[in-house]
Amino acid sequence: MGTIKSLNKWANAHTYYPLDLLRIALGAFLFIKGIDFMGNSEMLMELIKPIQSLVGGMVTIHYVAPAHFIGGLLIAFGLLTRWAVIAQLPIIIGAVLINFLGEMNTTNLVLSILVLFLCIFFLFYGSGKHSVDYYLKMQK
Repeated sequence: MGTIKSLNKWANAHTYYPLDLLRIALGAFLFIKGIDFMGNSEMLMELIKPIQSLVGGMVTIHYVAPAHFIGGLLIAFGLLTRWAVIAQLPIIIGAVLINFLGEMNTTNLVLSILVLFLCIFFLFYGSGKHSVDYYLKMQK
């Protein structure tokens, strides 16, 4: 618990608007991907075909779309950011693996790796000073 508090103190002391905009952009991107996966589940099934034998197809569909949809909103608003990022990590790691096990698409690979690095960054950085988490913490 002490580590999380020290990370929060560091993040709040080093918060800048560009990092908040980056967090909001990441959340918006994940939210839009969640909507895209909800509306086009056949595309999602096609994407997970290389790893379908490792994990159940329907379980994956019922996890990926809502996790992106809800997690994207939480990350964008800065509410429970670390928990939302933790829920995103298996999906993003799976997206990187799909590009190696299935058909290689360099655009998707670069995008997946970028989102993975951003998620890892916000896992340690947190939601920052301009977020719902910070606002609720200051209301105590």
